[in-house]
Amino acid sequence: MTVKVAVIYYSSTGNVHDMAVRLEQAATAAGAEVRRRRVTEIAPQAAIEGNPAWAAHVDATRDEPTATPQDIDWADVVLLGSPTRFGNVTSQFQQYIDTLGPLWAQGKLADKVYAGFTSSQTTHGGQESTLLSMYHLVHHFGGILVAPGYTAQLKFTDGNPYGVSHVSGPQSDLDLAGSTLEALDHLAQRTVAVAGRLAA
Repeated sequence: MTVKVAVIYYSSTGNVHDMAVRLEQAATAAGAEVRRRRVTEIAPQAAIEGNPAWAAHVDATRDEPTATPQDIDWADVVLLGSPTRFGNVTSQFQQYIDTLGPLWAQGKLADKVYAGFTSSQTTHGGQESTLLSMYHLVHHFGGILVAPGYTAQLKFTDGNPYGVSHVSGPQSDLDLAGSTLEALDHLAQRTVAVAGRLAA
């Protein structure tokens, strides 16, 4: 059986988008069928235009497919991504989650493998609390949380047992590199492997 992976994420300026693309590549390399879906942008146009990087990313991804509840229904593995907003997920991401009530009521969010990824501007910018807020959702769904923990030596460099996080601010390398890429690959490989064992 081929494991089906849905990468569901919101990205404003592109950092979480780049993480989602890497997860898609890694899950595909691990033998999974993958749907990468961005969450619909709901911010006011004036706010978007006030940030050139945000406006550029919205324009660059305008034609990419957007997430629907059916994408989670379809999946065996769901990788959830959002930037941090004051230690929580974004309103755009939460708006998508709020559309999942009918699937939840039918039990269709349960018994899937879930894990999360995030990005913030600063090193301690709420990354862990953002991931944990995603995992509150997983508990309510009846999902199977497969956080990376310290299941590979690279996690001692990446340092985040809760998921994968990236620091994108001026004091860091804006591009994904090194330990972040390895951590994303590991997360994809681990969740696909666990889902495969569950299916077997």
